[in-house]
Formats: sequence, structure tokens, C-alpha cells
Amino acid sequence: MSFPDHRPRRLRRTESIRRLVRETTLSKSNLIYPLFVAPGQGVRKEISSLVGQYHLSVDQIVIEAEAVAKLGIPGVILFGLPEKKDRVGSESWHEHGVIQNAIRAIKQKVPELCVSVDACFCEYTTHGHCGVIIEKRKGQPEVDNDSTLENLGRLAVSYAQAGADIVAPSGMMDGTIGYLREALDEAEFEDVALMAYAAKYASAYYGPFREAVDSAPSFGDRRGYQMDPANIREAIREVGLDVEEGADIVMVKPALAYLDVISEVRREFDTPVAAYNVSGEYAMLKAAAERGWIDYERTMMETLISIRRAGADMILTYHAKEAAALL
Repeated sequence: MSFPDHRPRRLRRTESIRRLVRETTLSKSNLIYPLFVAPGQGVRKEISSLVGQYHLSVDQIVIEAEAVAKLGIPGVILFGLPEKKDRVGSESWHEHGVIQNAIRAIKQKVPELCVSVDACFCEYTTHGHCGVIIEKRKGQPEVDNDSTLENLGRLAVSYAQAGADIVAPSGMMDGTIGYLREALDEAEFEDVALMAYAAKYASAYYGPFREAVDSAPSFGDRRGYQMDPANIREAIREVGLDVEEGADIVMVKPALAYLDVISEVRREFDTPVAAYNVSGEYAMLKAAAERGWIDYERTMMETLISIRRAGADMILTYHAKEAAALL
């Protein structure tokens, strides 16, 4: 009777051995929790497409931020729902906008929590696009890159003045990181970090988020500035440009369908890598769990460890609180 020369199962026999030889770890320190800031007082309204996620007024955001910190999650990222919209999204850089008020309130109550802020205009514009719309070719409207950068500069400085630790521009405008780094430095906010949405794909996985912040474009789509899902070399080029321009952290978004991109970015660059486990990815797990098709907790943790295994240092995820409780 012949026997195997190698017995890898020896290192799988008990949980203690499995822990000792585990190659990839997931900790609370890898997590960033997204929060949606809404106008008003006492607002805590569940988002129908994102079970367990809420629109929260500033007073409620502070309570949520305290809960996040107590769980050991080091940071949050804020998205705003404005009281009013216009064609350029000017409410986004208002001194007393919902995001600015939320930053100040969180920093006053939970100063140790790292506050990142998404910097974009799709939630704030009447047309739902990520910048200033002009008519360029044959009367067709499109987002103008350079005038959008000017508004992003105003936005970034406004967030920094309110106390943000990290500004995260997500519109995929060319030259964004260099422009914002210069704007922040000139305003004497050299210590505010930039997390670039460096490889943000034109993805169908954003559907629930667009409902959450009412940001679906009223015409056309965002494929003219977000990346083609078929491309990976382009992603490396985009990340490289953002690193050259001064990005402190680079992000790949979405995560699950782009694990190969995360892995390639990790191999190519020493800069910290973030991955956004987006709304559609979260909603799929919730929907399958509600139908009894999956073990939600096991699938959630397997999903998050796969993103870490691909090379992400930090994960922006709606699962953060649930994962932290298990960790």
C-alpha cells in the first residue's frame, strides 16, 4: 500500500494550527465605514436598497461615529445629501453644508476617529454628473474637466477647514490629485491626506448607492470619465499618474470584480492601497442571506479576506460594523 509523500492536511487539523499558519489576516484596523449625512434633525432613515444602512442627520451621525469608534474601526468616509442642488453642485463647498457640519461634530465628539470625505458632485448637481456640464461637440453636453477641478479645489479646502483628515476625490477627472494637492498646500493644509479613487470603473455595481444619494445621471452615463471594466493596463497608468501627483493612498473601486486589478496595483506600487467593497456587492450578500441561500457571516468574512488577500491595505465596506463585531 502506497502513502502520500506530503501531507498538507497536518496543518489544517485544528483551528489553533490553522491560525498559526494563516497567510492573510483581516483586522478591524483594515476597515473604513461609509456614512450618509442627511439634512435635518433626528433623521435615521433606512436606505431601502442597502439593508442596515441609513440616512443620518448630523446629530445621529455623531452617535453612529461613537459606535464605530467603540467597535475599534479606525475610520469613516462621509457622503452628503444636500438640502438643494444646482448645476455645479455649489452646496458641496458651503461652509455649513451637511458634510462640513458632520465633520466638525464628529471631530468634536470622537477626535480620534479618522474622517475621510468623498469629494465629488454627483449628489449635489441637478443633472447627476460628477462636474461642470458644458456643450462641446455638436451640441452634446459633457463634463468639463478643468472647470470641474476648480470646484474640486474649493470643495477640498472646505472639507479641510472643517477638520477632515483625508479628502477622497472620486470623479476621475484628469489631474485631480495634483490640483488638489496644490490647493490644499496653498491653503496651509499640508497635513490633509489625499485618497485617490485612482482606478474607478464604470460599474453596474453602484446601483444601490445611486439610489441612496439620488445621484443617477439625468442623461447619458459616466463612461466618458470612469474606466472601462475591460482594462487593467489603463488602471496601472491611472494609479501611476495619481502617485506622481501626490496621492497618499490609491483606491480600486469596485473590489470583488476587480481583485486582479487590486493585486496588480499592489505589485506595482508601494503606496497604501484601498479597495471599495461597493453597494452592489453588499446588497447581493444581504439579498442572498435574506433568502437563506448563504451563511451571511461566513460569506461576508470570506469576501473581505479575499480583498485583503488580493493586496488591499484598507477596505471601505458597509460590512465594517458587522465584521468588526465578529473580529
